[in-house]
Amino acid sequence: MKINILGTEYDYEISTETEDIGLLRGNGYCDAFKKRIIVEGEFNENDPNSVQDIEAFKKKVKRHEIVHAYLFESGLTEYAENEQLVEWVAWQFPKLLETLKEVGAI
Repeated sequence: MKINILGTEYDYEISTETEDIGLLRGNGYCDAFKKRIIVEGEFNENDPNSVQDIEAFKKKVKRHEIVHAYLFESGLTEYAENEQLVEWVAWQFPKLLETLKEVGAI
């Protein structure tokens, strides 16, 4: 599927490690040069090291990679490569959105 990141079209794909070796590094990645966001689509729910709420985790991974893309497209490459910042935004965005809606800022 195609998604719009600040006017730039990105390919957004759900894939597996066997289909995309880039997923061997993590549960998703953003390739700002090829304009691609790839997210892992298969998780072993029976793995004892797995999170208990797989669906919530998948959503967080999607947000995480999209945040990377937004920062890259904003010209904020240094921030886009800061995993701590990107992870914070990915975790906090739903709460931030809810607060903004609550006060009529959206």
